[in-house]
Amino acid sequence: MICKVGKDSFGNEYIENFKRNEISTEFVGQTEDAATGAASIIVNSEGENVIVIVPGANLLVDSEDLKRAADVICKAKVIVCQLEITPATSLEALKMAHASGVKTLFNPAPAQADLHPQFYTLSDILCCNETEAEILTGLPVGNPEDAGKVGSLLLERGCKLVIVTLGAEGCVMISKEDPIPKHVPAGKVKAMDTTGAGDSFVGALAFYLAYYPNLSMEEMIRKSNFIASVSVQAPGTQSSYPYRKDLPQDLF
Repeated sequence: MICKVGKDSFGNEYIENFKRNEISTEFVGQTEDAATGAASIIVNSEGENVIVIVPGANLLVDSEDLKRAADVICKAKVIVCQLEITPATSLEALKMAHASGVKTLFNPAPAQADLHPQFYTLSDILCCNETEAEILTGLPVGNPEDAGKVGSLLLERGCKLVIVTLGAEGCVMISKEDPIPKHVPAGKVKAMDTTGAGDSFVGALAFYLAYYPNLSMEEMIRKSNFIASVSVQAPGTQSSYPYRKDLPQDLF
């Protein structure tokens, strides 16, 4: 994890949380120049959410932080980048990883229109949800067919493989190798809180890319769909993510 938190109670709690979950804090900086990032989340009776994000200290992650972590970035199996840090810094991390042959997974969240074109060409996999897909392309996404159209457009921008997540509908994948969109449905569950489901999916996908690289992409997505569907059945974001020991062993 390469990020920054503030020298405040939230920052202290985050660092302790990372340690409890055995996540290295070597590259988690603490700064007095900004507060720890926060998100205000409202969840309705159907489990759907609205989120207001204040990035805070994460916007101070810069090239110097990446240089300190260069050895880890360039020796990783997979790197996940997103947009809760400054886009220029995220793009630099993608360049470093790509140059070292590290598999790159880009989750453009929170989405921004008019991203630098290299975000697409440097991403082995671009994974976005319906809202993010619309912001990136201007095309609304309401069903798997729409997702396929968005995926095709993102391939034209230089992506190698695009995954558009569709919540309860699962996701659609499309790649340069197989430019026909494929819908990978998700199992039906009763959602309590969908907050963080996309992060659960991306985290699971990164895990499979790193540790089970011989699985087909469709199988990785199917397993990641399942793990994300577990997360929406419990309240909260990180607190809803299952541990490996609590998941069916046929996922591994």
